[in-house]
This record gives sequence, structure tokens and C-alpha cells, in this order.
Amino acid sequence: MAKENRTGRADLRKGRYSQINGIYFVTTITDRRKAWFQDFDLAGMMSRYLHGCGKRLGIDVLCWVVMPDHVHLLVDIRKQPLTKSIGRLKTNSARAINQAIGRRGRFWSDGFHDHGLRSEEPLLDISRYIVANPVRAGIVRSVRQYPFWNAVWF
Repeated sequence: MAKENRTGRADLRKGRYSQINGIYFVTTITDRRKAWFQDFDLAGMMSRYLHGCGKRLGIDVLCWVVMPDHVHLLVDIRKQPLTKSIGRLKTNSARAINQAIGRRGRFWSDGFHDHGLRSEEPLLDISRYIVANPVRAGIVRSVRQYPFWNAVWF
């Protein structure tokens, strides 16, 4: 059955096209949805990585939030396809986090979900939606109480 699931994921990627200078809302989850980022230090580490990863990955990270078992991003891809940029983001962050906690193995789940934004979709509204995720999840009452997010507009 696992083999069928892997084939299904590959089928989802068929025909996927990422446009250079396109803006994408991306969600990626931890392997088996383990809540690694409930740990303050790991959430902080991932936040620092997201804050500085854009230039290394050839993307502009416009907005992000680190949730206990997943990350939401709003990115503008610049130099390479989205799949390659997010793959590098996941590989590099997993390597750093695993090293920091002295473990080996998968950190992120395979793949990611993305939504290419249309020109009429307001970036500020989408950014607000992303950073308000901890409030909607009941983790905090106000975004001001949650330290693991950033956006170029705020």
C-alpha cells in the first residue's frame, strides 16, 4: 500500500509547473506529524533558518509561521523551480535540526502542498492568514503572543 501512496504523490507532481517570479503559499509537515516544534528551542532554530534561508535557496521568503508539526510559507521563487527550492529548504533544515538534537532519520514528510497565487489574490491578506494560524489553532489568543513567525509587511 505504501508503494501505491508513493505513486500517487508522483502522479500529483506530474504536470506541476512553477513559474520563476511566481508567488506560492507552501505547507510542509513533519514526518508522521510529530510535533517537533512544540519544543521552544527547535521552533526557534527553524525560525532562524527560515529568516535567513532565502538568499541561499534563490527565493524570497515573504512570510512564514512555524507550527508544532508543520510550517507555512509564502515564497517568491527567483532562480529555480519551487520543488527544488523547497526540497533544499527541507533537506538543509532537517540536517541542521537532526544534528542539533543528536538524531538521524527523516524529519519532514515527503512532498509539500503548494498553491500558486493569482495576481488578483491580495498578498497582505494571505500573509495575515498565515501568521494567524497559531490563533486559529488555539495555541495563543493573539499573534503577538507567538514568537515563531515573520512577514516582510509587519
